[in-house]
Amino acid sequence: MPAPDSITADKLAKLIGTPRCPIILDVRAEAARASEPRLVPAARPLAEAEIAHHALERLAATMTGPVVAVCAEGHRRSQGVAAVLRSAGISAEYLEGGQAAWLAAGLQLIDARKITARDAEGRSVWVTRSRPKIDRIACPWLIRRFVDPRAIFLYVAPAEVLGTAELFGAMPYDIEDVFWSHRGERCSFDTMIEEFGLSTPALDRLAAIVRGADTGRPELAPEAAGLLAASLGLSRMYSDDLEQLEAGMALYDAIYRWARDATDETHNWPTNRPAGAQ
Repeated sequence: MPAPDSITADKLAKLIGTPRCPIILDVRAEAARASEPRLVPAARPLAEAEIAHHALERLAATMTGPVVAVCAEGHRRSQGVAAVLRSAGISAEYLEGGQAAWLAAGLQLIDARKITARDAEGRSVWVTRSRPKIDRIACPWLIRRFVDPRAIFLYVAPAEVLGTAELFGAMPYDIEDVFWSHRGERCSFDTMIEEFGLSTPALDRLAAIVRGADTGRPELAPEAAGLLAASLGLSRMYSDDLEQLEAGMALYDAIYRWARDATDETHNWPTNRPAGAQ
């Protein structure tokens, strides 16, 4: 049975990638982080100065949801941080067994060192072409759900993507000849899954759907045509790209949960017919 105010690795893993995921704070000591720089997906690393009592109280004032603190083995650092946050009115737990338990359970870790552009608040900053359809919505969904929930996304005219990236220190994505883009027949979404080490059966299934919809190959997945139709519909519904992104987040949340939890489920009508009825 989990200790009071703790969460198990398996339970946290089920929340990651969903809108119900708590704020995850990596509070490991710098030495531990240096020896294992990978993070629990969606985790935000805190520097030593940010773990001071007064700094945590300031941080708590900016939080709008529950928190899970993660240290190396689930001892004083994560338990202490969670306790301070609770004293500031935040619902906070620590990861039972810490990152060691996460590794022992065989759960994925991400390589956040691939992020090369952050603002003064530590948020990753990305820029791409305006009027997104598929990849340019799928990629932000992946980043916000598994890599950096606070990520900033900028949409500009195609000719201005590289200039905007240089001006604001942002990472360009889903344009030609940049790191975060298509590679051969694979999409920018595929590239991000590969580079961050996010491959799972559910995300790989979702990637095939995105690839089929984004590259005109609906035969890659039966659901690709449906994603294309929904994506084009959203692009007609919203003239503001960021509003479209927020609406698209719910679309990808739903497809991901289907890919993770419901691919074997079918539906028929009527569902309430008594057994043996004709």
